[in-house]
Amino acid sequence: MNDLALAPSAQALLADLLTLAECPRATEYVCVTARREHGVRSAQIDRPTLAIVLRGRKRLHMGTETVELEAGDLFVIARPGRLDAFNWPDAEGVYFTLMLPLCDEVLTAARTLWAQPVLPQAGPDLIAMPAERLAAPLGVWADALRRAEYGPARAAIATVLVRLCALGHTAMLAPPPPSLAGRIRALVAEQPQRTWRSADFEAELGLSGATLRRRLAAEGGSLLDAIAEARLACALELLYTTRWPVKTVAARVGYRSVATFTRRFAQRYGVEAGGIGNG
Repeated sequence: MNDLALAPSAQALLADLLTLAECPRATEYVCVTARREHGVRSAQIDRPTLAIVLRGRKRLHMGTETVELEAGDLFVIARPGRLDAFNWPDAEGVYFTLMLPLCDEVLTAARTLWAQPVLPQAGPDLIAMPAERLAAPLGVWADALRRAEYGPARAAIATVLVRLCALGHTAMLAPPPPSLAGRIRALVAEQPQRTWRSADFEAELGLSGATLRRRLAAEGGSLLDAIAEARLACALELLYTTRWPVKTVAARVGYRSVATFTRRFAQRYGVEAGGIGNG
């Protein structure tokens, strides 16, 4: 579907949200851009995420669910997990999506506003609908961001979540199951270029080395796995959100060897680091 096939109100919302691509206060969302058709395999999602496709097309597959999305569609990843994503640029060669990982403050506000039991298994893992159905709070969100009013911006997203709950999608508000690997990935994501050692995590998490290794093994992983996962996830985000060359991205996420980085990135995601086309 091209923009001309959208209703005028949907086109107006799309145009409004596209202005956020140039907003200097993009601290509440991530602008994901690609200039080549590509797929990303088994990307780890650690928290519920809301997103809006603004240019191009997208397909998501998670578990047994698949959704097809076009410009003007909103989607929510309701639960942590792994997904496959396929992205196609539009006729002008650009794919663009706004991604909003839902922070604890927004989720807490939405739980308070919903004021009803939250059912962890209610609704699918992937939620998709025309963004126009939630145009009013999304417009308030965009306006608040342009004014750098982050409190009202978060309140608007909480309103979006409450409306989704009214449609039966409450799983995104359920606290995720505890994951030690997830906590480690979050720490590494703050400083991916740092030389992380077991002692660093032991001190941060208040665990002995033996307990750290035992709990990670019980989750089916290891410390090296968690560190590598976090670094490569940071690299994927940088490749989507900057025009940096691959060698710069590799250095920013802690790889001294570009060859090692590109090999591990391709093994992890099933796409070459340069395959997104932004560099």
